[in-house]
Amino acid sequence: MEATARLAKGSKKLINAWAFYDWANSVYSLVISSAIFPLYFAALFADNNIISIFGLDIKNTAMISFVTATAFVFVAFMSPLLSGIADYIGNKKRFMKIFVYMGSLSCMGLFWFDLDSLFLGFAFYFLALIGLWSSLVFYNSYLPDIAYPEQQGRASAKGFSMGYIGSVLLLLFSLAMIMQPQLFGIEGTPGEAAMTAMKYSFVLVGVWWASFSQIPFFFLPKGTHNRKVSKDIIWNGFRELRQVWKQLKGLDNLKRFLPAFFLYSTALQTVMLIAAYFGEEEIAWASDSQKTTGLIVSILLIQLVAIFGAILTARAAERFGDITTLIAVNLIWAGLCLYAFYVKTPVEFYVAAGAVGCVMGGMQALSRATYSKLLPPTEDTTSFFSFYDVTEKIGIIIGMSLFGVIDQITGSMRNSILFFLVLFLAGGFMLTRVPIFKNRKGLNSSGNAS
Repeated sequence: MEATARLAKGSKKLINAWAFYDWANSVYSLVISSAIFPLYFAALFADNNIISIFGLDIKNTAMISFVTATAFVFVAFMSPLLSGIADYIGNKKRFMKIFVYMGSLSCMGLFWFDLDSLFLGFAFYFLALIGLWSSLVFYNSYLPDIAYPEQQGRASAKGFSMGYIGSVLLLLFSLAMIMQPQLFGIEGTPGEAAMTAMKYSFVLVGVWWASFSQIPFFFLPKGTHNRKVSKDIIWNGFRELRQVWKQLKGLDNLKRFLPAFFLYSTALQTVMLIAAYFGEEEIAWASDSQKTTGLIVSILLIQLVAIFGAILTARAAERFGDITTLIAVNLIWAGLCLYAFYVKTPVEFYVAAGAVGCVMGGMQALSRATYSKLLPPTEDTTSFFSFYDVTEKIGIIIGMSLFGVIDQITGSMRNSILFFLVLFLAGGFMLTRVPIFKNRKGLNSSGNAS
C-alpha cells in the first residue's frame, strides 16, 4: 500500500516530501554546475585551454558550452516523448526514478574525467545533465498534484530553499576535503590531493542525489490515472504538446506569459551555468589559491542569500502579484548584467554574487509557481509542464550556443553579458503584456487577478 494513500493533496507532509527532491538534486547544480567541477575543469586545462576535436581547436570553456547545449537538445526532444508516455500510463514516478539513477550514476562517473579519458568524461557530464533536467520535468509536474493554488507559491519556494541548504552542506564538506585532503586519507602532492578530493566530491554528489531521492519516491503518488499501453503511445507526448499549443489560443495569460518566460529564462539559466567559469577566467585573482577560495566563497554567498531571496520573492508576490514581482526581478537582473560587464576585482565579484543570490532562486521558484497557477483545470499536468520545460530547454540551447560562439570568436566571456542584459529587459517588457498584469496588475497567491 502506497504511503500517499494516507496523504491528501495539500497536506504538509506531502508538500515537504515533494520539496525534498530539491534537497536531493540541488547538490548537482551547486557542486557540479557552479562550484567544484568548474574549478576542476579549469585546473585540468591550466597548461593548455585548447581542445582538438575533428580537426578543430576549440577553447575549453566554449567546448563545455557546446556539450551543455547538445545535452539540452536531447532533453528538449526526449522530455515530451517521455512525459507523454508517463502521463498516459499514469506512472510518472517510474520515469523520474530512471533519470535520477542515470544522473546520479553519471555524477559518480565524473571521477574518471581527466585528460587521458576526456571524451568519456564529457559523456558522463552529458548524461548527468540529461538525468537531472529530465527528472525535473516529472518533479515540476507534481506541483499542482500535491498543492492547491494558494499553496503552490510557498511550496515552490520551500523546494528551492531546501535545495540551497542541502547543497551548501555538501559543498562545505567537499571544501573541507579539498582544503585538507590529508585529514580524509587522500595522499599525494597538495595539487594532486586537491584534484583527487574534487573527484571524490563528484561521487558524493551521486550518492547524495540517489539516497535523498528515496524520500519523495516513497511519498509521491504514481500518477493521476491508469491506462493500458497502446501502439501509439511513443508519440503521445508530441501529440499532447500539440494539444497544449492549440489550447494556448484560448488561454491569453499563458500565451503571453510563455514568450516572456522564454526570453528571461534563456538569460537566467545560461548565466547560472557559466557564472563560475566567468569568475575563474575574467576576474583578476591574486593567486590560484585565492581564486579557488574566492570562487567557492562567492558560490556559498549566492546559495545562502538565495535561501532568503526565494522566501522574500514569494512574500513580495503575495503582496504585489506574481507578474508585477517578476517584472521587478527582471529589471534587477538587467542591472546586474550591466554591473557584471565591468566587474574585474574579487571584491566587485563578491558584491555581484550577493546580489545574484537575492534574485536567482526567487525568479525560478516564482516562475514555476506562476505557470502552475495559470494552468487550466486538468489532470494531465505533465503535458503542460513538459511544454514549460521544453520552452526552458530551448532557451538554454540558444543561450549556451550563443555564449560558446561569442566566447570562441572574441576570446572573452565578458562580451556575452550584454546579450543577457537585453534578454532580461525584453522578458520584463513582455510580462507587461500579460492580460492579468494589463488589467489588474498582477496574480495573487490563489491564482486570481489582484
